[in-house]
Amino acid sequence: QVQLVESGGGLVQAGASLRLTCAASGRAFETYTVGWFRQAPGKEREFVAAITSSGGSTYYADSVKGRFTISRDNAKNTVYLQMNSLKPEDAAVYYCATCPGAAACRTGNANYWGKGTLVTVSS
Repeated sequence: QVQLVESGGGLVQAGASLRLTCAASGRAFETYTVGWFRQAPGKEREFVAAITSSGGSTYYADSVKGRFTISRDNAKNTVYLQMNSLKPEDAAVYYCATCPGAAACRTGNANYWGKGTLVTVSS
């Protein structure tokens, strides 16, 4: 089993940057693809980004491509989401989750979920 804890959310102005952290504990974290997802009030949860177990491949939603970067440090059991040029429409609760693979992540098919961290972007 894997436990995930997100941190790094907060209130920022449009155009600012934030770095989210997903800290994992438990077995074999380094064998999982990890994804970031977000859910805004009144909207469905959506895929944001994913990174394969080795970190060799990354995937992004079109809405964040070029602004967000996902990375991981398996020695620290941690995955990061660097968010630049934030927009008001990026405001949401952000979740990290482990997935069986990248395709699964893109459809929200995850094994373990964190509880989320809130990102608020003022215009």
